[in-house]
Amino acid sequence: MIDTRGFGCPTPVLMVRKALQKDAPAALEVLADARVAVENITRLADSMGYQVTEAPDGPDFRLTLTKK
Repeated sequence: MIDTRGFGCPTPVLMVRKALQKDAPAALEVLADARVAVENITRLADSMGYQVTEAPDGPDFRLTLTKK
C-alpha cells in the first residue's frame, strides 16, 4: 500500500513509479486525495502494463493496480 495523500504532483506519480520499478508487483494499492493524482497515476500504470480500478475511500480515492 502506498499512501500518496498530502503530496502534490509529481510526487505521487514518482512514489508509485518507484514501487512498480523496484518490485514489479502483480498488484499494488494506492491511496490518493486528489483527482489529478488519480489521473496521472492511472496514465503511468497503463504505460507500465497495469490495469487500474478506482474506488472511493471516504473523501479520498483507493486505486488498485493489477498487472495486465
